[in-house]
Amino acid sequence: MLVIGSSWFGLIGMAAMAVALVVLALLSKRLGSVTRSPRYYRILYLSTGLVIISLLGRIFNLLRGADLHLLRDDPLWVTIYVGLPALALTLAVITGWRYWSWLLAERG
Repeated sequence: MLVIGSSWFGLIGMAAMAVALVVLALLSKRLGSVTRSPRYYRILYLSTGLVIISLLGRIFNLLRGADLHLLRDDPLWVTIYVGLPALALTLAVITGWRYWSWLLAERG
């Protein structure tokens, strides 16, 4: 029963990542419109899409009752479970750094 409960909590965590990426994309869009930066915030929307695809794959497997131990042998599901969120967050960090690095820059 603990495994089933932790799977549901994992879905909540993935959904929270998607929401955080959307918020970051909206803030970056506003910042980019003020500073007239290139529209790199679209990469954050792409990252959100990748996280949502991973989330939908997890929901699909959870609802059909798939055994997670068998899924780790399938390269497609490993890519959906691990690869897509990793790629999404890597893209988000690079894009976020591009937009928001001025906050950490030393001036003076």
